[in-house]
Amino acid sequence: MMETILNLTSGILFPLVVAFVFVGMTLLAYTVMKQASIYMVEYKETFTESASANMSDMFMSVDAARLFNINLIAIFLIPIQVWYFLGDLPTALAVFALIAFLPAFVYSSMRKKRLRKFEEQLPDGLAMLSGAMRAGASLNIALENLVKEQPAPLSQEFELFMREQRIGTDFDVSLQHMENRLPLQDFAMISSALRINREIGGNLAEILESLADTLRRKHQMEGKIESLTAQGKLQGIVMTGLPVLLAFLLYFIERAAMEKLWTTPVGWAVLSIIVIMEFMGYIMIKKITSIDV
Repeated sequence: MMETILNLTSGILFPLVVAFVFVGMTLLAYTVMKQASIYMVEYKETFTESASANMSDMFMSVDAARLFNINLIAIFLIPIQVWYFLGDLPTALAVFALIAFLPAFVYSSMRKKRLRKFEEQLPDGLAMLSGAMRAGASLNIALENLVKEQPAPLSQEFELFMREQRIGTDFDVSLQHMENRLPLQDFAMISSALRINREIGGNLAEILESLADTLRRKHQMEGKIESLTAQGKLQGIVMTGLPVLLAFLLYFIERAAMEKLWTTPVGWAVLSIIVIMEFMGYIMIKKITSIDV
């Protein structure tokens, strides 16, 4: 009799346990998928807004939604292919992290190159403004000639400035917008000179000519400093990358010995010390070779 009751109880409890487990896993999967969809929507909005703003700052007309789709495909497809062909999970995760941070790095690099090019073109643009104003042209006419004659990005930035002036934007407000797009010390000096000239007057052509000469001398000095510190910077890159290259080669030569770095606690400790010392060494060399002008 007791055995019969136990059999009946187990026969009833087992389906109930299976049902509870199934319901629980279903709810968990639904919650995870819902949170993942919410996160994906937020990530898409953040990515597209940031990409649109960044590309518009550099006067590039690129579809942000298409960039998001390409980035999403690359983030998931390329690491899976690396894992499939190499069979190495750490390498696939490293590729995933690299692709995830790649858009920000590419934008930062493009923005730095654009700002650097603007700085290089600025002395010639100021000299052109000064010459036009000495010939009797007003500041607006001189700026229009600069937009027509000078290449991008100098012409693009001043063209946007002139468009804002045509639609009635205040001079100081347009200048502030330009300063926000161009966070450069060189342009900050020019904007300060323009504001002071509008308030108290003066010979603006002479001021612009003096600024052009000062900026040209400053760029020459920066070029000399960069050429003198180029060897030290290259040594820092080589010394930082050499241990990584050696570790990569040793992984293929002595895989069993190198795998202990990320499969044992002692290896994790040694790997952490290596990464910290590599980072500190690179930062120290960069500090030594970086000279503020």
